[in-house]
Formats: sequence, C-alpha cells, structure tokens
Amino acid sequence: MKFLAFIGFIGIVAAIASAVFFFGGFYSVAGTAWEPPIVKWALIQVRMASIARFATEQPPTSLDNAAVMAGARAYAARGCANCHGAPGVEWAKFSEGMRPDPPDLKDVAKERSPGQLFWVIKNGINMTGMPSFALAGAPDQEIWQIVAYLKKLPDVSDADYKAWTASREDVIRPPGLIPNPPAPDVSSPAPDATPKPPN
Repeated sequence: MKFLAFIGFIGIVAAIASAVFFFGGFYSVAGTAWEPPIVKWALIQVRMASIARFATEQPPTSLDNAAVMAGARAYAARGCANCHGAPGVEWAKFSEGMRPDPPDLKDVAKERSPGQLFWVIKNGINMTGMPSFALAGAPDQEIWQIVAYLKKLPDVSDADYKAWTASREDVIRPPGLIPNPPAPDVSSPAPDATPKPPN
C-alpha cells in the first residue's frame, strides 16, 4: 500500500514539474532549439499513426499520364517546389530554416500510398510547415493530379518536368493571383494620336 502511495506521489510531482516546465516558458519553441531524439521519434510515430487511420480515400480515376502532367503543372503553380524542390529545380533558401525539414518527396512517394499522399496534401499537418491545400482553394481533382505526379516523381527527369511545366495556362489558378495582362499587339501600327483640325 505504501509503495502504491509512493508511486502516486511521484506521478503527482512529475505532473507538476512538467506543467511548470512547459507552461512556465522554460521549454523553447524556437526553430533553432535542440530537439531530443525521443521527442522527434514520438512526433513521427504520432503523425504516421494519424495518417494511417484517417487516409481512407482512394483515387476516383486512373492516375494516368495526363493526370501526371497536369499534376506537375499544379505542383509548380501551387509553389510546392519552394519547400520540396523538383527535378532540375532547387528548393527556396527559406525552406532550409524550417523545422521539421521538408521531406524529399522522391522518398516519400515510394513509401506512401496515393490515399495517404492525398490526405496530407488536402489537410496539411499540424506543427509543421505543411499547409492544407484544400483550405488554400485546391479542389480534390487537382490534389489527385498532384498525387499522380508524386507517384511518378522518382522516374521524372529534369527535361520532363521542364516540358510539363513550361506552359501553365490550363492550370487552375490559385485564388488571389491575377492573370498577366495580354501582350500588346505590335503587328499593326498604332492609331494616329495627332489631333485633327476642326471642320
């Protein structure tokens, strides 16, 4: 009985000490702060268990070549290469300061099912830099196209990606972006702006 009481006392002390440590501001939330390996391991396990439980949707259509090319264009238009890079495209410098580091999607594509990739892109992941693209305005169809591209990514060459993303007029434009105005027609002479004398 005394042993159980002692265990309970230790548990209460540990809970109070943890509350003081975290809520007292002693735990640093800085991205430059050292993170204990056990914390990093625990967060990865929680993340993977959550994705495995909630990622239940399956592709509504075949992830064919047309979807792959459309997905590459959407991937570029949505700015995914800024954090994850792309074939022949380096990631933006600011992404090197993100914690956790944005993963190499060539490896992720091999390890995750299409449904898991779709769920992550659509919903994002808390406490990381991964946003919800559904909240950013991306429809499910576009997200599945990005998934098709990611599953093909390990085999995509620099030339393929450049060719697929060179013309992006048919990409669904993210909300808030203003289309470029049409270029002026220089093939015909400009109208004469000289004022004419009155009759």
